[in-house]
Amino acid sequence: MRLLLIRHGQTPANVLGQLDTAAPGPGLTELGARQAAAIPHALRDEPIDAIFTSTLFRTQLTADPLATDRELEARVLQGLHEIEAGSLEGRNDRASARVYLETAFAWGSGDLDVRMPGGSDGHAFFERFDTDIEKVAEVAGTAAVFSHGAAIRVWTAGRARNVPPVFAGTNELDNTGVVELTGTPGEGWTLLSWAGIPVGGADLVGASAEDPTGESLEDLRN
Repeated sequence: MRLLLIRHGQTPANVLGQLDTAAPGPGLTELGARQAAAIPHALRDEPIDAIFTSTLFRTQLTADPLATDRELEARVLQGLHEIEAGSLEGRNDRASARVYLETAFAWGSGDLDVRMPGGSDGHAFFERFDTDIEKVAEVAGTAAVFSHGAAIRVWTAGRARNVPPVFAGTNELDNTGVVELTGTPGEGWTLLSWAGIPVGGADLVGASAEDPTGESLEDLRN
């Protein structure tokens, strides 16, 4: 099957550089709504067979225009949500963002025992995300999965067979950026493309936002 992992549109927390991972989470900014509205046209040639979202409000709002356009029901799955920030929740300082990403990207590199401060470890993250991807994979054809920046980056780094362990930490993913993979849970996954910019094009980049879950570690360390 083909798997399109799509990050949600811009949120107020993204603009503030805030770690906002709890449910139900914020909605979209005006730019985020425009990013979401651009998805149906940008994916016009994609034969979408099913649409899935996380439990967080921002993914559902981002998926709505595509679901309406394709006359498909967006199914909410419990394990596709963002990596929980634990005791870092609500913080917007660079030091906290760096700890959050360093912990999450350690999971993508295979060190699953590292624990988010006040939160879970990598085993718990991959267990819940893998469980839902298995449900998605029951769909024959192409599935659009609306999820979150850190979650998409870490899961791809940990599960795609053709990328190095450092991939998640060195490749940015802007709001509504699309990650395309092919494969199955049993056979494994191959990364086909990584579009870090919004699916509607560079005009929809939130250049002024200090968005920690989409940045590279190098940017946060500088």
